[in-house]
Amino acid sequence: MTTTEITNTLRGRLGTSLLSTSEPVAGKLYLEVEAKALADAARCLQDDLKGRFLISAATDRRATNGAFAVTHFFSLDPDKLFVSLTARVPEGSAVVPSITPAVPAANWAEREIQDMLGVKTEGHPDPRRLVVADDWPEGLYPLRKDVPYDIKPPAQAGVEMKFKPAPAGTSTLVVGPFYPVLEEPAQLRLYVEGERVVDCDYRGFYSHRGIEKLGDSVLTYNEIPFVAERICGICGFIHSTCYCEAAEEAAGVEVPRRARYIRLLMLEIERIHSHLLWLGIAGHIIGFDTVLMQSWRIREPIMWLCEQITGNRKTYGMNLVGGVRRDIPADLHPKILEVIRKIETETLAVADAIAGDTPLRLRIQGVGRISEAEARRLCVVGPVARGSNVGIDARVDHPYAAYDELPPKVAVHDSSDIFARLMVRVEETFDSIRLVREALQQMPEGPIMAEMKEAIPAGREGLRSIEAPRGEAIHYLLSGPDNRPERWRVRAPTYANLQAIPTMIKDETIADVPIILGSIDPCFSCTERVETVDLKTGEERSITRRQLEELSRNRRP
Repeated sequence: MTTTEITNTLRGRLGTSLLSTSEPVAGKLYLEVEAKALADAARCLQDDLKGRFLISAATDRRATNGAFAVTHFFSLDPDKLFVSLTARVPEGSAVVPSITPAVPAANWAEREIQDMLGVKTEGHPDPRRLVVADDWPEGLYPLRKDVPYDIKPPAQAGVEMKFKPAPAGTSTLVVGPFYPVLEEPAQLRLYVEGERVVDCDYRGFYSHRGIEKLGDSVLTYNEIPFVAERICGICGFIHSTCYCEAAEEAAGVEVPRRARYIRLLMLEIERIHSHLLWLGIAGHIIGFDTVLMQSWRIREPIMWLCEQITGNRKTYGMNLVGGVRRDIPADLHPKILEVIRKIETETLAVADAIAGDTPLRLRIQGVGRISEAEARRLCVVGPVARGSNVGIDARVDHPYAAYDELPPKVAVHDSSDIFARLMVRVEETFDSIRLVREALQQMPEGPIMAEMKEAIPAGREGLRSIEAPRGEAIHYLLSGPDNRPERWRVRAPTYANLQAIPTMIKDETIADVPIILGSIDPCFSCTERVETVDLKTGEERSITRRQLEELSRNRRP
């Protein structure tokens, strides 16, 4: 559909409640609607126009126009188009109708709006707190501009976490918040009848670092990429690329072609080592430690390669708004090709062994199913979606970096179970190797950074999706004054996929819950302190966040 057809459809549904439309760049349609029409507009986008819900963003714009803004983002994948719905909400009546009854995937996003900005989503089926703790002070909303980024309110005694009631006749089994399979804290309460899981409740956000708040209060545009890269310990380059491309869209900057190829190359290298990491963890969860040892052994050379290219095994520090900071010289190409050739050969042997292993297949085939209809309803992403016959991939649907010139082959399976997600990842690993080869073969000459002649004007918007190994990541940016965003919104792929866990574990056995959860490759926020080892003396010591910041600013070892 064209943007004109979409606008006309919504105008026919909403009438005068559709206040304005704009298309500042190709592929982005921004709509403003009256607050009372948000739910109708969202239902029209999802049901009539077949849009897929992405995320919501709430912004404190009282200093700009005297109101809060609530925005819901949708993707019309076949049309390669993003659509945003925004409503202004006066502070005195900070209420909007909930879209969750019509768009179930918006559940967490709307609860986050209530927690972080204090805009109530009226009619939400589960209005419990999501991000802030249950003992967080009433009336204190972290994303409001008058709340300091480093505020530390005291804990309130006697406040207990709220969980949904257990179904009649069930027992409650608590998993977490500290559990061996989960490297980071989260809590699942399983409601079981014998060994069968009837229902569950999830409470997460134990490690919340306030990254979005830092982005619109103390960090500048080119400081944010280094923080964005720390959103995820594995998918860091994905997040810094996603942020930079959103900022570049807001700035109207065209990234040099060579820089776009370098971004593609590093994104696919990151996909290879992420999928091999996941394969090992999945094998470990079900007691198949041969897979763990082999896949991690195969993965190690590509980590050494990342260090040779960027100076670091994982946190590359490559991206800036406008391009990349480091080139990949031609004399390094043979080394890259040799490493991926070896990884390809050895991964193929592991993949053949997995495909022929009957006990392993019995553990994961037909387990943790989420049907295609449910996958679409809950808007899951990445291998979870593609394993349920939902062929979405941001590299194809909304090309970025150099994917318009080097498109991937989208791996799709239809058995909707853990085995399908496994096969999607295995096939993607081999396709990533192909893309790395082709990127090196076709690497253009030229600069790697665009010249930024002017500051990004305030009030510009940028929206990008990047296909991380776990699925689609979303970054939205609204430019502001003082060389920093007015709003920076991030959605990691796990945010979308975790909401489907109750569907995936329903009627499964307790023993299968860890690998079902592991099959989405969950990633939670987890950076609090660092442990260092002095290589000369062997002495170990822990460094707090404050100490690490002081050391980095003073440039002392």
